[in-house]
This record gives sequence, C-alpha cells and structure tokens, in this order.
Amino acid sequence: MTGDMTDYRAIDFSDLEAASTDEVITHSLVRDITLPSGRTLALITLHNGRDHKRPNTLGPLTLRELGDTLDTLRDRAAAGEIDAVGVTGKPYIFAAGADLSQITALSNRDLALKIAQRGHDVLGRLSELGVPSFSFVNGLALGGGLEIALNSTYRTVDSSAAGLALPEVFLGIIPGWGGAYLLPNLIGIENALEVVVSNPLKQNRMLKPQQAFELGIFDAMFSPANFLEDSLAWADRVLGGSVEVERKNAPGRIERATKWPAAIKIARGMLEQRIGSVPRSPYRALDLLAQAAKGTKEEGFAREDEALADLVAGDQFAASMYAFDLVQKRAKRPVAAPDKGLARPVTKVGVIGAGLMASQFALLFVRRLQVPVVITDVSQERVDAGVASIRTEIGALEAKGRVDADTANRLRALVSGTTDKADFADCDFVIEAVFEETAVKQQVFREVEAFVADDAILATNTSSLSVEEIGSVLAHPERLVGFHFFNPVAVMPLVEVVATPQSSEQALATAFVTAKNLRKNAIGSADAPGFIVNRLLAKVMGEASRAVDEGAALLDVERAFAPLGLPMGPFELIDLVGWKVAAHVQDTMASHFPDRFYASPNLHALAELDEPLERDKKKRITGWSKKARSVITVGSSAPATDEILRRVEDELAREIRIMLDDGVVPAVEDIDLALILGAGWPMIDGGATPYLDRVGASARAAGDDFHDPQIRGLA
Repeated sequence: MTGDMTDYRAIDFSDLEAASTDEVITHSLVRDITLPSGRTLALITLHNGRDHKRPNTLGPLTLRELGDTLDTLRDRAAAGEIDAVGVTGKPYIFAAGADLSQITALSNRDLALKIAQRGHDVLGRLSELGVPSFSFVNGLALGGGLEIALNSTYRTVDSSAAGLALPEVFLGIIPGWGGAYLLPNLIGIENALEVVVSNPLKQNRMLKPQQAFELGIFDAMFSPANFLEDSLAWADRVLGGSVEVERKNAPGRIERATKWPAAIKIARGMLEQRIGSVPRSPYRALDLLAQAAKGTKEEGFAREDEALADLVAGDQFAASMYAFDLVQKRAKRPVAAPDKGLARPVTKVGVIGAGLMASQFALLFVRRLQVPVVITDVSQERVDAGVASIRTEIGALEAKGRVDADTANRLRALVSGTTDKADFADCDFVIEAVFEETAVKQQVFREVEAFVADDAILATNTSSLSVEEIGSVLAHPERLVGFHFFNPVAVMPLVEVVATPQSSEQALATAFVTAKNLRKNAIGSADAPGFIVNRLLAKVMGEASRAVDEGAALLDVERAFAPLGLPMGPFELIDLVGWKVAAHVQDTMASHFPDRFYASPNLHALAELDEPLERDKKKRITGWSKKARSVITVGSSAPATDEILRRVEDELAREIRIMLDDGVVPAVEDIDLALILGAGWPMIDGGATPYLDRVGASARAAGDDFHDPQIRGLA
C-alpha cells in the first residue's frame, strides 16, 4: 500500500460523509475575476457563514463540496473558459484545518483512513486542474488549511495573517493531507523539520507571515490594505511570464542524498533526548519526512494516509483531543469562578516587593491592564532598581516591535515605586511577591491593610503555604485570595486562584476576571497544601529524590521518568525552579502529609551548592558534580528503572484520588488542565489522568479506600 498509487476516485466515501454529524460546512463560493491582462481567474472563497470566532474548517461534507467545485473548474479550464483558479478565505481566516470534532467522531481505523484519503483526493485536485492554481492566504491557516496552499501551484500571504502552522504533531497526529511530503520538497528538510516537528513541540509555536515567506512556504507577501487586489495582480504577472517565481530553499539532488538523512538522524537523537520514546506522532512525522526525499508524490500521499489512520485510531490522539477540548473550552470558562458581575474594577495595582518575581508581576499587570502599578520594598535602593528593571523590559519589548513607541512611553509612565505603604491607598488589587514564609507575608499584608479600602482585594502568590493562615491576621480576611503564578510569569499560561473558607465572592470574582484580563487561564483550587500543580510535582520530585537516596544513579532516574512525557526530567526541573525552593516545597508537603510525601535530606545539602549537576557542552545532564557527590549520602539498594516509574505512577494516581475526594478542585478535568498549563504535561497524554488510567496506575492504586479503580474511566 505505502508504495502504490491510490486511486482516490475509486473510493466510496459515503460512509465517511454519513458519519459526519452536525458539521458546520465551509462552502466553496466561486466568482470569476477578470485580471488586468483580460485573463479570467475563478476565485473560490471559503466561508462557513459564521463570523471570525468560528473559523473555516474542513470536514467530510466540506471536502465533498470543495471537490465538486474543483471538478467543475477543471472542466471549465478544459473548455478554455478560465485561465487560473484561486482560493482565499473569509475575512481574517483562510482555513483552520480539519474539523477536529468530525475526526474525533470517527469510530474505526477504516473511517480514519478515509478521512486521510479524502483530504488527499480533494486537495490534490488543486494540482490537476489543467491551469495554475493560486492560494491567497489572507489570514489564519493551520494544518489542512495550510495544506490547501501547499497543494496549490503558487501561494501568497497577508503580512498581518495570524496563525500559520502545521500543528498536527502537537495533537498526536501528522500533517496528513500532503504536508509531510510537499513541505520538505518545497523548503528543504531542515526548514521542514522546524515547521512539522520542532514548532509543535514548543507549545505549538506558530509562524509569523514574514518567517513563512522567508522559509519559502509562500512565493509573495502583501500588506493587508490591498492584499487580494495585489495578489490577483501578481498572479496575472505570473501567468503572463513577467514574474518568474524562484524557490531558493527547494532541495536539490545533493541535499536529498546527503544533507537530508543527516538532518533526520540529528533530529531523531534530539527527540529521543527531549521527549523519550513514548510519543508516537513526532517519530511518525520524522519517518514521513525522511521518506519524502525519494519517490513520487502519490507514494508520499499513500504513506501519509496510513500514518494518519494509525494515529487517529490510537489512544494518544484520543487523549490529546480530550486535552485540546480542556484547553479550548474549560480553560475559558472556569467552573469555580463566581459571576463575573461581582468583580471589582481594577484601576490601580500594588505589588509588594521589587525583586525579580515582583518586577515580572508589575510588567505583566501594566502591560495587560494598562493601569497604574506601584511597587514597594524595604529600601528606596531596591525600589529604584525594581522600577528601572521594569522600564528596561518595556524598552526591550519596544525594540522587538512588541509595543510601539507611544505605548512604551505610556507604560513606563504608569510604573512607579515607593517605600511608603500609604501610596497603596487607592489600589484596588494588591499582590505580594516576598519571601515564602508565613510570618513575612502576614507582616506585609498587615501593613498594607492599614491604608487600602475595606473592599480592596489582596492576593498572595504563595506556592504552598496556607492562604487562610496568611490571612488570619487581617481585619478583613474575606478579601484575601491565593493568586499563584508559574515561572516565567510572562510565558506560563496558568494562574491558580485559591479560595479560603473566608474568601468572598467578590474577591474570587475579581481574581478570575483579573486573570482573564492578564490573558492567563485561571483554575480554582481549595486552600490545600501545594494547591494543584505543586502538590503533584512534589510527588514527582519526591519520588525521584527517594530513588537517588536509595542508591539509583541520577541519569537512571531521569530516564525512568521519561515515559511520563514531562518537558524535562525531575532533577532538570528541580534545577530550573531552584534547589532551595524544591527543598522547601518538599518539607512543606511532608510536614502536612508525612505518610504520603517524601522529603530528602540530600536535597537540602545539594541546595547549598552553586552547581549540583554536571553538564556537557550542550547543557545536557551527565551526572552529579564533584561537590554534589561529596555531600550526598545514598543507600545500596537501588530500585530498577521500571520500579521507579511504577512507584511515581501509583503515587500520582493515589494523590489525585485523594485531591478529588477532599474537594481540592471541582472535577478531575481541572487537575488535567492545571498540569497541562502549569507543568507542561504533554497533550498526547491528555494530562495526567488518562495516562495513569492507560498504564494501569489508577487500578493499581485502588484499594479499600479507593472504590473507583479508574480516575476518569478512560482506561
């Protein structure tokens, strides 16, 4: 099959179309355009009849209509009625790719194979019209949307287009409508590896139009003011021969023979190091890209058919679709949030502290809310340094073109510093970023409360301390909420909003609305030790430390955790968050739950060192540093790697069950969402719980106290 040409026209797609339930059809609207030369271009506008909030998508019925339209245009071309065919989209949207709601409804591999074949069947007709085809990409073009363009003869892009990518690997599948074959043969293997594999694994990074143009995905780029008119005029010049399209990044024979296999080998090694061997889609994409160096387009399409069918029918795609739904829907409508109408307007923000974390808070608040932000600290010197740091960061944003000069000047003017807490009097929202110690946080809130209004909201960024205990010294403890960011503040999308028994509906509503205005996803948590993410990461780091203390080698522990699919191993994570911070979190959790959480004495010894880890030139961990080996004490009965993995899986499953029973979050979906957004738990696992169900950890952890052997019932 993979080496033979598939006769798509001979395939009966009626059962695929019958399985399409409630599809929002993207119609193919055709009109003839008379070009300046007098030639006629038949322009297809893709439009689903909805506004930009519901992008064009490509389901089975949409593909049938587009195929019928292209057949008609092929007949018109043969009759000499048209000289070219163009495809564009509705305002701001070209096409967002396959309709995922329809793909997830496919019940078996046969139907999954047919959706792959149907895409190749229809999109492939763009190169079989008898006249040149053009894609005028006027906006969002993802997955199958971008593959429409790749199947066309020529492509232009709007310089303001948002979202250009082949994100399939991020979702547990592969570019299956031509992308895996056509793209490397258009822009070269190294560029294709970046677009198809690297970018999706970097939190689904998109291409900007300029980047896509420079890579060679598009032949021309025009401004949005006259994008379609300029694209049509350019197409006319191409048809007339006055513009000759050059593809400078297209691979030659030598690249295919030598550079291509070397690039694939390097990429495979990097994947194995970074994500382990569990995720299937990146390696399947890598195989397709490797094979694209040889053979025909038809053979490449047949390989994509089989790969897409295998992956769509697999459990990793099902898990990724569950996770995708959480991120797209539940994250936007947090179930624990009170009525947003109860929220207090935030017109000025106070930040207690002027260090690195406080400066990150101040920059985020001033940039997103564009309201005055005042910071305070114990000395004018620290305050001045903090304000200067924030203004420098605003300058860096301006230099990168992220904000214009007027905006940058306005933001700088909104930031001020003080050592006088009375300057917080008109703040509506005050957040602390001071030392992680209850007494310190209580002291700064006591001082500020003397000046702010009775209904001003106070927020603590504590990562593991009791919010209720912090607020116990306040005259109005109902105003205090936990507002826990993840580092780096500007990048990580999650904020845990922590409610105490005293927290008012107004305080919680304000916290949720503020998080949304900061462009963060807020998840509600009860005031329990470690809240959601840190409680479970403490399990991961604790079990890793336990294995080392028992005698396991550092690299063996890192490898043992690889199947979890986390962005980094446990000690890589500890090194990132800080050894002292990790030791503090471990101690906090072990003090609350000594029978369930492990605190390693070695962690405190390592926290006193500058560099506990030894690394090679590529910054990869190679073992403990010489000083680390001299301070840690280990046992002689090292557990095997499979035992280490099994222990952490079982402990995570048990702890999640306890969190649900104790009402830390409203539902298990919130735990999965928090781990995806706050810990980078891979989409292909669907978060933690589908993975734990799938590997049997949920059932293993079930005992007398665990009546439900499956956390989610997705095993």
